[in-house]
Amino acid sequence: MGGSKVQFNKAHKTRFASKSSRNIHKLSTKDKKISKPDRNVLKGAKAVRLQRNRMMREQKKAAVLKEKRAISGSLSPPRIIVLFGLSGSVNLNTLEDDILSLLHGDENCPSYSSPFPTIASAKYKLRATVMKAPHGDLLACMEMAKLADLIAFVASPNGFSEDNDADRCIDSFGLQCLSVFRTLGLPSTVVLIRDLPDDLKRKNELKKMCMSMLSSEFPEDIKYYPADKIDELHKFLSLFKDQRITLPHWRQERCYLVAEKIDDIPDIRDSETHTVVLSGYIREHHLSVNQLVHISGAGDFQLSKIEILSDPCLLNAEKRVDVMDTENSTQVVRVLTPDPLKQEDLIFENVPDLLAGEQTWPTEAEMADAERDREKKKKLKKVLQGVSEYQAAWIVDDSDVENSDSDEGESDGMVLDDEEINFPGQKSDGNSEFDHDGASLNLRDSDEETETCSMTTEDDNLTKEQMKEQIQKIKDQHSDDKEFPDEVDTPLDVAARKRFAKYRGVKSFRTSTWDPKESLPPDYARIFSFDNFTRTQKHVLARVRDSEKDIDECVPAGSYAKLYVKGLKVDVASKLRASAERAPVIASGLLQHESKISVLHFSVRKHETYDEPIKSKEEFIFHVGFRQFISRPVFSSDSVNSNKHKMERFLHEGCFSVASIYAPICFPSLPLVALKCRPDSSDAPPVIAAVGSLRSVDPDRIVLKKIILTGYPQRVSKSKARVRYMFHNREDVKWFKPVELWTKHGRRGRIKEPVGTH
Repeated sequence: MGGSKVQFNKAHKTRFASKSSRNIHKLSTKDKKISKPDRNVLKGAKAVRLQRNRMMREQKKAAVLKEKRAISGSLSPPRIIVLFGLSGSVNLNTLEDDILSLLHGDENCPSYSSPFPTIASAKYKLRATVMKAPHGDLLACMEMAKLADLIAFVASPNGFSEDNDADRCIDSFGLQCLSVFRTLGLPSTVVLIRDLPDDLKRKNELKKMCMSMLSSEFPEDIKYYPADKIDELHKFLSLFKDQRITLPHWRQERCYLVAEKIDDIPDIRDSETHTVVLSGYIREHHLSVNQLVHISGAGDFQLSKIEILSDPCLLNAEKRVDVMDTENSTQVVRVLTPDPLKQEDLIFENVPDLLAGEQTWPTEAEMADAERDREKKKKLKKVLQGVSEYQAAWIVDDSDVENSDSDEGESDGMVLDDEEINFPGQKSDGNSEFDHDGASLNLRDSDEETETCSMTTEDDNLTKEQMKEQIQKIKDQHSDDKEFPDEVDTPLDVAARKRFAKYRGVKSFRTSTWDPKESLPPDYARIFSFDNFTRTQKHVLARVRDSEKDIDECVPAGSYAKLYVKGLKVDVASKLRASAERAPVIASGLLQHESKISVLHFSVRKHETYDEPIKSKEEFIFHVGFRQFISRPVFSSDSVNSNKHKMERFLHEGCFSVASIYAPICFPSLPLVALKCRPDSSDAPPVIAAVGSLRSVDPDRIVLKKIILTGYPQRVSKSKARVRYMFHNREDVKWFKPVELWTKHGRRGRIKEPVGTH
């Protein structure tokens, strides 16, 4: 046997070691030297950490206490309570009288009238403005929801019946307004339940029934309050005065004023314009006198001056009596006038510099090089009249097209991507019979299938029968576009090479090159663009925060002031005073650049209550935040992996699209509500057509129109097919010969030759 089988144990096993050998690696307590300064360093680091945490807690407590005092203190503006009835059976008049009587302090008073719409309650230590939303008036409800600090939805179980369980405490108008309020952003909300019986058991049953029906429409943490008796309303107001108000994010970035009083002063210099005086409280942020303001329904204007007045509605009863005893209850504390050097100009459009493209005279060497390049280009490719250098890169030379006959090589061909000549899709430009400048500016001459002039411009000359025919025609086009997207019939009376002269064949919609600056009309230089829009937005918001430190030019938030807005037309001022009787007038401060025109892109979807087809380039009333304007959007898809987006002729239900319009610049994020006037009834109020939000501001976003020309195979062999009804003459077949054909099942091919005379 080789080797010994004796077991050898490892030396480091502790069971075979003595106690002295196990502790030999340890240091004795005498050898350990822990200096006192080291212990102090460790103890000092812990103390610093504890001190820092304690300071952070104290700062947070101070911030919360400051916010609470600002909300309920005298420096904060009065809270706006909007009462909205979820159904037409709710009586808001009695509820408004009860709340006003409680705030006024006289519970026996059925109604309360005051020279100021704002009421200061010393009992609740609360200043509030109560507004009653008119049921059935969508525009007034929208304006009230934009400025509400609290929306009190009022429900009533009067519509319930034991025989019909389908009855609800919310009607169709209430559901429509709820969807709009959610789009605008809901502030703090509560639900007040009225008309409950005195029987406690029946009262609890009806309350639970209302809560179960409304639970799907409101957030989970919403509070439900019975609101029939004074004690129940007292409980609601006691909790509301200490409640922390939550507002939509877009309202927290802008200052605004809710006009409590509107005056009109004629302009001495210009008889056609007036100066409108708006009195109210400044909210959210400071307002600079050099800032532009937007009045809802009127437009953007400059300020001539701002008067800061003494607060006419104080919480302190003694101070309130002293103010009322004076001859003029609203004394002017300070007057702010704009600085001509700092005041923002009311600029809407850019003035392009016609000499911006000029340069110095070239040298002889540069001229010689340019001449050689020009001769080389002439030898390489023969281009058509009016085709630019960029467009010439798309034209295929005769030698690039396979199986092309010599007699057909000299004929005009459609513009095609010279790198990718194997796929149909977009096509544009390229016929020498047309003036390219005129064709590029007058887009409607060559885009008849998407011509969507608003009926409002033509309704004066149309009868009711003609209007019904046009509406039915649009409905048919909507259904065809949904079933056969992008498919277009070749016209019989116009040659296809002329009708589709502005289109271009590309192989890949995603990877093909398209210059966003190509063939732009000269008027496109009148809009504004940004090198980096996100960076500009950060700088503008930072500038707003810095400007609030300048007390000499700004009105602090919570102050009562008069805004003197100049430059309003006489008819606009009269309409503004008339609209103030049914809906509040809002004056919002504009950020830098927000009066300039650019291209805005919105993410929109069709509203579920709108049944009519929505076509591109139709006229809509856009409500974007506090602003309102009329525009004609162009709908397009949102391509994630491409910088080109396909135009959509209709906005289909159930899907989101991007709506692009020319409008004043707005900084995201802002909600959008698009209203549409019904063409069949001119007196009817506008209805909600689409909702969404502001996506971006980008004039260089490429939106391309895609068409597909279809034909029907008559004879099919192994490698050839005869197709009819795609073109109607031989010249059109030759023109579209470079474009590849494809079937819905993936087969691909090329046009070889025209057959016959049709």
